[in-house]
Amino acid sequence: MHYWDFSGARYSAAWLLLASLVSSGTQADVYRLSISEKSINLIGETQQAVLADAALPAPTLHWREGEDVTLEVTNLLKESTSIHWHGIILPYQMDGVPGISFDGIEPGQTFTYQFKVKQNGTYWYHGHSGMQEQLGLFGALIIAPQQEQQTVDRDYVVMLSDWPRADPQRTMARLKKQSDYYNFQQRTVGDFFVDIQRLGFWETVSDRLAWGEMRMEPTDLADVTGANYRFLINGQTAEAKPHYLFKPGETVRLRFINASAMTHFDVRLPGLKMTVIAADGQPVEPVDVEEFRIAVAETYDVLVQPQTEQAYSIFAEAMDRSGYASATLTLRADLQATLPTMRPMTLLTLADMGGEHAGHAVHQASVQPTADKEPGHAHTEHSATPVPTMTEHAGHQHATAEAPQNPHAGHVMPVADASDTAKPLSYSQLIAAQPNHALMGPPDREIKLRLTGNMQRYIWSFDDTKFADAEPIRVKFGERIRFTYVNETMMNHPIHIHGLWQYLDNGNGMYNPKKHVINVKPGQTVSVDVPADAEGEWAFHCHLLYHMDTGMFRKLIVERAEHEHR
Repeated sequence: MHYWDFSGARYSAAWLLLASLVSSGTQADVYRLSISEKSINLIGETQQAVLADAALPAPTLHWREGEDVTLEVTNLLKESTSIHWHGIILPYQMDGVPGISFDGIEPGQTFTYQFKVKQNGTYWYHGHSGMQEQLGLFGALIIAPQQEQQTVDRDYVVMLSDWPRADPQRTMARLKKQSDYYNFQQRTVGDFFVDIQRLGFWETVSDRLAWGEMRMEPTDLADVTGANYRFLINGQTAEAKPHYLFKPGETVRLRFINASAMTHFDVRLPGLKMTVIAADGQPVEPVDVEEFRIAVAETYDVLVQPQTEQAYSIFAEAMDRSGYASATLTLRADLQATLPTMRPMTLLTLADMGGEHAGHAVHQASVQPTADKEPGHAHTEHSATPVPTMTEHAGHQHATAEAPQNPHAGHVMPVADASDTAKPLSYSQLIAAQPNHALMGPPDREIKLRLTGNMQRYIWSFDDTKFADAEPIRVKFGERIRFTYVNETMMNHPIHIHGLWQYLDNGNGMYNPKKHVINVKPGQTVSVDVPADAEGEWAFHCHLLYHMDTGMFRKLIVERAEHEHR
């Protein structure tokens, strides 16, 4: 077996030398993984996990650009399984999506993945069968370039994830019965009077009436919250005190991977400036930030250069502030950083939802663009013309029989001053390190996709049609397609296309960033250019697992013209 398991937290850049010695030239390495069920205790009770090589997360795989990979995956489960190589360009038969590109791996069987590695950077791999990804089937994938461009003293994987208290199928059933089941952060009578002081009586009443008309709550930032999740870094809770070592003056590369099923994180290292150098495995012009939002399935590489002999907190707050994951960048294992205070939760506004604030023509046809107040907001995003379709939001009366426990009850974190704002990364700041001349000129055609859903029934879809009822999207090999995503819902949707790159139109022309996941925020419209340069049948979906599972999924077929010579 030729992998080096550095997923526990600590390894140095020396692996580059090791990888070059083992995988020089086009030597083909053989990797092996076995998928099995294992009992683990992360949160004080025994639960069943689905793991690769019995590890959470799965072993970090280290490949080299140009390498011919052979990887044998053996299924020791009692059900079918699969592994998808997220963001990796490969033949579609090797992509690992049951029902799209292969039949899955049946119990007791071994499937052999074979392909040539044509890229480098930070990626990850995960299960694509049922809820196995949510139950622990994911790992980091680090691909060394043929010629290293960025030398660092230390190189670490920081893998974020959400671990469920409840069985995922039970969680899905609860959401279908009551979509706000896990929302413990709804507004109170006290909030009403605070808003009267802040906004005035009539504006506050109008605001409440508008939200009531849409049957939504401005606290609905996430479907599944810290009421059900514990948040992990490299498979460990904050209580386990995961850590990474450094010496003052060193340059440390942190490879952030969001392997969550449902959770966006806001990441910061108080006291340390971060320099973002790659997004989704692709080099970008270095940009200094104090924090960044990482959507589900995205990756960001950042450099930090701690100069003093102190410990620094790596702090990842869930977007809805219902919990956090944390680790420490430290001089030694016994020196832990002080946890920063959690910030106040940001409420959705009616402008975010495609309607103007304070009840003025909530269902009008067009609205003003929202302010760039959240991490990851591209200046070229604009408010969607259609109004959000979430008009049947479930009520807010929680059942008492099986109500989940609020994880913060009795030990609420201190809250930072609302004026303590950091400078977050914006999508508009992502500039490709190298130009792509293929982006010159107009696209061959445009395909508009509305991101839609019904919260009351908890069904998610493209164009109001769930996957089971939808025809595949067909494009011709060699075309450049402009996909325009119109988010008509109140949720963020990280959109992933398998096998093809998405060039985000953020106003940088040939330097538009190349990504495998594009997060589309509530009420926003985003355009991407997609060169159809990989023949085959590909999955195309929202990467929020419960959204994908309920229908926000398509098959994208890239087909050659019949007259084209092969």
